[in-house]
Amino acid sequence: MGKDYIRYDLLAQEALRGVVRQVLTTTAQQGLPGEHHFYISIVTEAPGVEMSDRLRGEYPDEMTIILQHQFWDLEVQADGFTVTLSFGGSPERLVVPFSAIKGFFDPSVQFGLEFVLPGDEEAEGDEEPETSPDEAHDADNAPGEPAAETRTTDPDEAPVETTDTDAAEADDDGATVVSLDAFRKKG
Repeated sequence: MGKDYIRYDLLAQEALRGVVRQVLTTTAQQGLPGEHHFYISIVTEAPGVEMSDRLRGEYPDEMTIILQHQFWDLEVQADGFTVTLSFGGSPERLVVPFSAIKGFFDPSVQFGLEFVLPGDEEAEGDEEPETSPDEAHDADNAPGEPAAETRTTDPDEAPVETTDTDAAEADDDGATVVSLDAFRKKG
């Protein structure tokens, strides 16, 4: 496989950070709709993260904040957000760059994103090849899976498979698998 000089992995992560940015912007303007709420995992030692020394002592590496009932003054900028949360009854102001977010999850709709942070990229290059569509369900939390990936777990959505032959084949379930070349020849 060729070298990825474009760095699609980084472009995809930046685009998905844009999803988090848009969700937080909408929340800052309109509040949380319905049952939506967010768990946001932050690498506290990442550049640009600002928090009190007390919090940094309790969470020296990583912390997860919840934006649900008790958060105030959520402000979203192009490169991050600020929010006031209650920790042990004391209000604390956090400044969080989007680049420090390791995970975002909205349990009300089972939507989540996971990000690889700068410095974790060396490990990313040692990844195993992506799993096949048949193995994807069993590999939900497999080490080495691509970060910032969303997955459809709907059993009714079957992956499209191709074969090297031009003929259509019937599998054990009676479904027909057609190669791309055979499909094109039908036109």
